[in-house]
Amino acid sequence: MNIGDKLINFKLQATNGEWYSNFAFADKYALCIIFTCNSCEISKAYWTRIIRLFDHYEEDNMAVVAINSNDADQKSEDSYEEMKKQIARLKHDSFVYLHDANQVVAKQMGATKNPEVFLFNSKRELVYKGVIDDNWENETQVMMAYLEDAIEYCLDGIDIDYPELPAVGCDIIWKK
Repeated sequence: MNIGDKLINFKLQATNGEWYSNFAFADKYALCIIFTCNSCEISKAYWTRIIRLFDHYEEDNMAVVAINSNDADQKSEDSYEEMKKQIARLKHDSFVYLHDANQVVAKQMGATKNPEVFLFNSKRELVYKGVIDDNWENETQVMMAYLEDAIEYCLDGIDIDYPELPAVGCDIIWKK
């Protein structure tokens, strides 16, 4: 996807057993989709930050959801059952973690990394994509919180200074 493109239609199952489509978040002022997984070390380093973003921006009427598109046949850690365990470990039942088992959503959106962010405004136009921040290894040494800045600009209706930055992470594990 390119900046300005509209959100695609999708319907995926979450770890809570419910099915979510892009319309499930229609009442939200903004929507942040983060492609991530259970197996990548970089994704693992970001999980607490993702949950913190969810908690912080929920009151601003913004949705933060995660999608796992990795092929679980190649990485058993990324199976639907393991995704449910991940949410249980995080002790956050209300967080929406979607399973893109057939990888259609990742392909249509052009996701290639775990984690990789796609931020949509109220019109569901892509306004930011890429990296979460500048230091996956040490949260206390983050100098540039790119995603948080983009969210703030998006919620204020302002153009984002850096709307596209290369995602840093593991490659999505595609089906053979």
